[in-house]
Amino acid sequence: MDHVFNSADAVTTALGGTGYLADDALATVTFLATRLNRPILLEGEPGTGKTALAEALAQALDLRLIRLQCYEGIDATQALYDWDFPRQILHLRTVEALTRDGDLARDTPRDTQALESELFDERFLLARPVLEALRAAPCVLLIDEIDRADDEFEAFLLEVLSTWQVTIPELGTVSASTPPIVVLTSNRTRELHDALKRRCLYHWIDHPGLARELEIVRTRLPEVSAALAEQVVTLVQRLRASGELIKPPGVAETLDWARALETVGATRLDAEVAAATLGAALKYREDSERIRASLDKLLTA
Repeated sequence: MDHVFNSADAVTTALGGTGYLADDALATVTFLATRLNRPILLEGEPGTGKTALAEALAQALDLRLIRLQCYEGIDATQALYDWDFPRQILHLRTVEALTRDGDLARDTPRDTQALESELFDERFLLARPVLEALRAAPCVLLIDEIDRADDEFEAFLLEVLSTWQVTIPELGTVSASTPPIVVLTSNRTRELHDALKRRCLYHWIDHPGLARELEIVRTRLPEVSAALAEQVVTLVQRLRASGELIKPPGVAETLDWARALETVGATRLDAEVAAATLGAALKYREDSERIRASLDKLLTA
């Protein structure tokens, strides 16, 4: 891969141009990943900007973003390729109809072999995200929430990420002329295997501090007043620090809340408007009830 960044500072600048503010550690690991052709494994709480990094990279480098959303039970077929069975059946029926009409010669061993070759032709191949990324590279391949998949799928990914190629028995081997930039994300609902971690450059994304989160809001939502942005970020920081929530709000929820407040025309954050828009930040009934009961205290702390 051509070196797309010449320094960690260049990463910071390029991502900043998309509205993504990376700290020094994240910028450095991203720079190294592009230099060394290594996948980036990002772990952290939901809403801390893991998926957004891949989106920002694609935008900053003007590359196509290809996303593989992992889920329980996903296998290589969903990630790699499949055959368009309905179209294959239609092709068979067309051949049979033409044969009956006398337009094609009667079946012979050679005709059968030719027909089988036609059925597994490129036109019937359904490329899934991993195969698509190998073909489309250079691109950014986002493998989102890898912790939701199982051990077998991890092993499959490990092989692909080690060789940058896959073999389709009916067509042959597909190799990436330029390895894609790969970003794997995990919410750490389970531990990933060491073999996969060793293949990647690892980074834990934590919730940002007040100053950085305020900078993120001001950058992403310039239409929100400085005073309102500061109130929202300060309150979110207090919610996280309380340690009482089932799911503390992430940066994504902070942005959603600030956007919601601006949309309803709020110029300042008081208990009434905070309670009315709390669903933008908190996603559990227990959390919402607990915070509504203490909003006055939290806003004046």
